[in-house]
Amino acid sequence: MAAARAYTLIAADGRPYRSPVPGTLGGHRQQRLYGRLDCPSALRAIARGGYVRHRVFFADEATAAAAGYRPCAVCLPEEYARWKAIT
Repeated sequence: MAAARAYTLIAADGRPYRSPVPGTLGGHRQQRLYGRLDCPSALRAIARGGYVRHRVFFADEATAAAAGYRPCAVCLPEEYARWKAIT
């Protein structure tokens, strides 16, 4: 019997944890931002290299925000505008 796949996600307190379910959002640890997994900006950065080692994943937007990450201006423009208006 094959072992179940486990994914490493970031919790609301910013600490990594193992999950049987993959994250729905990706982020960048150093830039403290999160966005969709198909974000054009993130995909370009990944293609250039170097970005992958700082990549983190979140279960949802609420968790990413609670961990101190901001929305991506490229793939989440409405969420970014709301975030920008309160900072």
